[in-house]
Amino acid sequence: MKDLLSDIERWRSSGQRVVLARVVGALGSGPREPGTAMAVSDGGEVAGSIAGGCVEGAVASEALAVLESGGARLRTFGYSDDAAVAAGLTCGGAVEIFLQRLEANDAFATLFECLRDERPVAIATVIASTAPSEVKAVLGATIVNESTKGTSGSFADDALDRAVTHDLEDSLATGQNVTRYYGSSGEPDHDDVTVFFDVYSPPPRMIVIGAVDFTRPLVKIAKVLGYRVTVCDARAMFATRTRFPEADVVVVERPDRYLATVADQLGPQDAICVLTHDHTVDVPAIAVALTTKVGYLGAMGSRGTHAERVTLLVEAGVDQEQIHEIMAPIGLRIGSRNPEETAISICAEIIAHRENVTVDSLRDLSGPIHTVVS
Repeated sequence: MKDLLSDIERWRSSGQRVVLARVVGALGSGPREPGTAMAVSDGGEVAGSIAGGCVEGAVASEALAVLESGGARLRTFGYSDDAAVAAGLTCGGAVEIFLQRLEANDAFATLFECLRDERPVAIATVIASTAPSEVKAVLGATIVNESTKGTSGSFADDALDRAVTHDLEDSLATGQNVTRYYGSSGEPDHDDVTVFFDVYSPPPRMIVIGAVDFTRPLVKIAKVLGYRVTVCDARAMFATRTRFPEADVVVVERPDRYLATVADQLGPQDAICVLTHDHTVDVPAIAVALTTKVGYLGAMGSRGTHAERVTLLVEAGVDQEQIHEIMAPIGLRIGSRNPEETAISICAEIIAHRENVTVDSLRDLSGPIHTVVS
């Protein structure tokens, strides 16, 4: 969504009307996650992609129809649908797309402001309703909850508003995009009103310990994946903006000291990659990292290096169960050798770890890290 902001603001500032199309559900091998967005202007311009090229043309046509008719609509493309085949959705599965016109001074102004400032925000949108006419939960009605200012907007029913506001707070805490179902007065698990919860969190953070040769390609790939990347090394000669121009922040400081200053800011979506394989640096840094709620902690080095590291961590008072949380040797077994391939291996492991997918992590295997060349 953040990638669409500049185009949406440009269109609206020139007086154009805009339709926002969002994926609100996917079945089977739907190509994009719920919350993925695309915008269409009444000038026929398109920003973003919602299905990897499968249905964009058909969605653009639907968006132009919404511009003419107003209101909002929920549209489903499935593999067996003639419309989906015509649109190119031959990858299987089905995707539900909700289209609505962005009116002036609507809840999306708050959403866009939060996105620009990188503040957590969640928005609940009515995407289907069979509620009685006296309940005004119309399609496209929205309630927004931003972390610093609370909730704004209404579905015009106090009981329903209370139920949705409560669930918005939960969604903001978990960071998960979900669809929930309510009765016309907010009863849970009824099907009168269908509400899509769209959550926007600040970019996940990656902290790379060590300004080494493997760091730059890791920074580049992490940026492509949407991470806000910090490189930390106590050596001012190596930790420079010139060497790591893609990094968001370059910190010259002992890594353990720096981690202690940000420990309470790290969460399950964040990652720490320790690339120093120098015990005087990585052992104290890892000891601090293990006190945080960071979702991924990986450390570079051979099996022998990590065995020595484990001994030193135990001597430093770190619990053995905590030590097992370290992904070391870092990365997946994909035969990587050079820094670029290793960076891909590390990022692939981070994704698998985040999604709880079983893979061949080097930590869980035995034998040489690199393929033995005979």
